[in-house]
Amino acid sequence: MAVRVYSAEEAYAMLASDSETLSAEDLDYLLSSSSSSLSDNEEPPRQRRRLAARDPHLEPITDWSPPTNYTPQIPAFTATAGVHAQTEGLSELDFFQLFFSADLLQLMVEQTNLYAEQFIAAHPNSFLAQPNRWHPTNCAELLKYWGLVLNMGLNKKTEVRSYWSTDVLYHCPLYRNTMTRPRFEALQKFLHFSDNSQCPPQEDPRFDRLNKIRPVINILARNFSSLYTPKKEISVDESLVSFKGRVKFRQYLPNKRAQYGLKLYKLCESDTAYMYAFRVYEGKDSHIDPPGCPSFISTSGKIAWDLLRPLFDQGYHLYLDNWYTSVPLFKCLLEKKTVACGTVRKNQKHLPKTLINQRLTIGESRALLHDGVLCLKYRDKKDVCMLTSIHDDASTSVPRRGFTSAKMTPVCIQAYNKFMGGVDLNDQILKPYSAMRRSRIWYKKLAVNLVQMALYNSFVLYRKAGNHGTYLEYQEKVIKRLILGEEVGETSASSSNVGRIIPGQHFPGLVPCTGKKRQAQKRCRVCFKKGIRRDTIYQCDTCPSKPGLCMKECFRIFHTSLD
Repeated sequence: MAVRVYSAEEAYAMLASDSETLSAEDLDYLLSSSSSSLSDNEEPPRQRRRLAARDPHLEPITDWSPPTNYTPQIPAFTATAGVHAQTEGLSELDFFQLFFSADLLQLMVEQTNLYAEQFIAAHPNSFLAQPNRWHPTNCAELLKYWGLVLNMGLNKKTEVRSYWSTDVLYHCPLYRNTMTRPRFEALQKFLHFSDNSQCPPQEDPRFDRLNKIRPVINILARNFSSLYTPKKEISVDESLVSFKGRVKFRQYLPNKRAQYGLKLYKLCESDTAYMYAFRVYEGKDSHIDPPGCPSFISTSGKIAWDLLRPLFDQGYHLYLDNWYTSVPLFKCLLEKKTVACGTVRKNQKHLPKTLINQRLTIGESRALLHDGVLCLKYRDKKDVCMLTSIHDDASTSVPRRGFTSAKMTPVCIQAYNKFMGGVDLNDQILKPYSAMRRSRIWYKKLAVNLVQMALYNSFVLYRKAGNHGTYLEYQEKVIKRLILGEEVGETSASSSNVGRIIPGQHFPGLVPCTGKKRQAQKRCRVCFKKGIRRDTIYQCDTCPSKPGLCMKECFRIFHTSLD
């Protein structure tokens, strides 16, 4: 006779009932199977579900109602938006140095020199440990280094060494005249931002995966938030810094162009794409617990909370995508006088299933309301689900390209399309001028990206101060000041020194006559450098300083040699 097998739940149900239909064999089997399937301290499944359901934040929301005559209660915007720095009379380089501040530059100088000492002490037989191969750097030299790095985003070449090439295809005298290639490569190798000897081991609870770049992150994050306050509409989204090397928190995002890289969470102003706050992804096992955030908020919601925290209670309008959006987050943000709008996934908890599962025709929309949060479903080419605490369920006509008639679209979707693109706009502006080069050192690539974001943020302040010009023109002026260290004009010594070795642009001429001499002469610049006093009747008419040069040999040396 086969013995019937009962599940644990069936066993408890039958034991709790008053039925006497169980045989002795069934009763013995139920008792043995139920006792063996549950540990001494484990509770029955039904009881566990009942205990979990006591948390009100985990219970499904059933009181969704139609938004009849609904008007959202939007808090007043009380923040003082704009620039919080004295900008009158500042040059382009001064704007950049508001973010790339003196303490950040000094940190880089100290840590670079310290790391070079540690490396040479640990590798006494290396090439850079030889005498006169390395000497400590300083602030002036590191500014020139960063100027050359940023210029690589404007003047792209396949390899770093190509910038120092004398080949006619790659010739770029600016780099060879600013510093030698071995010196640039040495600075690039030893560039550092924190003391490795002070980093705790990985087993230590205080270990920080971003330790190698944490000081840079802290200084730039402080400057970003203190120098400018965004306007009312802001957005949160993620960005990717391309990196294919080996690091534990590298991400794969198939929807991004780079796909592999280091992920950043950004909070940007929707209008100007100014990046107010950011956070670097540290891995799925990293602990996120921002102050004041309820424990029942999801991890993605805690990230948005952490970025937005300094802007609470000021009436901001936040726009999110479906990875962050949830009903508990929107309700908690309402308590902080912050309203939000975003797309939402259909399988998100707490949504009204009757609305989500409803079939709509193209152009039709339906909405339900719960505690100031509106859930709306709209049918376009596919279903679009939205959560918003900013808008009602109204729709307005939107003109369509290529069609004579307009279509009715919910107001919340129109606002989302208009204000959600702050982070994407930030990435689009920075992408054409990216100075990052292929590297196995993740924190150096991230540092270049952060410095370029600081450069763009300074451009936003530059425009807010009433100045004009494109971002490209602004970069050119900043880079010239970083490299040449002065206001560059046609007659400046540095610019003429750079321009004198540009091939094919120099032509000899006679020194113009004066009233006293029938044949004017000038001292030869090259002969004077050699300690020889020799006058010549020839000069270079195209060089700004019009130097006197002996024909043939001295003319060639002056326009082809750096020294």
